[in-house]
Amino acid sequence: MQRRIFCATATLVASLGFAGTGMAQTKWDFATAYAASNFHSKNNEQFVKDVDAATQGKLKITPHFGASLFKMPEIKRAVQTGNAQMGEFFMVSFQNESQIFGVDGLPFLVNNYDDAFKLYQAQKPALQKLLDKQGQVLLYAVAWPPQGIYTKKPINSAADLKGMKWRVYSPTTARIGELVGAQPVTIQEAELSQALATGVVEGLITSSATGADNKLFENLKYYYNVQAWIPKNAVVVSKKAFGALSKPEQDAVLKAAAVAEARGWMESREVDARSIATLKAGGMQVLEASPQLKADLVKVGDAVVKEWLDKAGPEGKAVLDAFKTAK
Repeated sequence: MQRRIFCATATLVASLGFAGTGMAQTKWDFATAYAASNFHSKNNEQFVKDVDAATQGKLKITPHFGASLFKMPEIKRAVQTGNAQMGEFFMVSFQNESQIFGVDGLPFLVNNYDDAFKLYQAQKPALQKLLDKQGQVLLYAVAWPPQGIYTKKPINSAADLKGMKWRVYSPTTARIGELVGAQPVTIQEAELSQALATGVVEGLITSSATGADNKLFENLKYYYNVQAWIPKNAVVVSKKAFGALSKPEQDAVLKAAAVAEARGWMESREVDARSIATLKAGGMQVLEASPQLKADLVKVGDAVVKEWLDKAGPEGKAVLDAFKTAK
């Protein structure tokens, strides 16, 4: 896979060179919510460089990291309204808008990258259709590392989560908090460190990468590697902006996007291992869930998936059926 990515990147310019120098330059703003050091941001930055090279500078994309252009919840809407030509958003955060965005946040549906990618392929047609109706084109989607549980105190069962101030970032994480009797608190990643330091949050489910990036080991002491789900970020472009490009420019963007997607998934695997090592080095205890906690979480997961299917209807069932067939 690594060789394919490098080769594809190397051939972008050669296969998509642009003749002549009279073409006007097109400029896009790319709104993102994560720090420039985050692996998603680095992948996005390489995508921007690949597009610049393949179009010989005719399409200039400026990435805006760390929610500097729009806050995380605003980015998707900014692309829909044309206030930004490109944007990256965390899909599960928009499950209330459409259940299709929440597929990869369903607990214990997948617990490894291979199955997560199969789920993405099952989800993708419905996702593309939905985004097209909203005036957007899906360029690529990249997985976060698997989600684990961070706490201040050790937990042996779901009962130990009762009453805990529980950070949520999606309808699913909020519902899990409700089902285990925790106190859900909505906190964006940019505000997470302060929320932990001030006691607003005592526990959460998030990835090893988020834990390492935000130095959660400074305030939390336990990480349970339950691999609850493997959510994704989507990178989208305004349908209007994409349609205004020439055919060679569109091809350049799509080819660079395919390379970015493959590179991002590979990097996510590596980031997971590095991030867990960072958590350990910071003094956090990285543990496996007890049999009781596993059993409790599976019950919670079954309830959440059933509720999701009730809301998602035939379209949601079709996605899960396609995933089960692919497995």
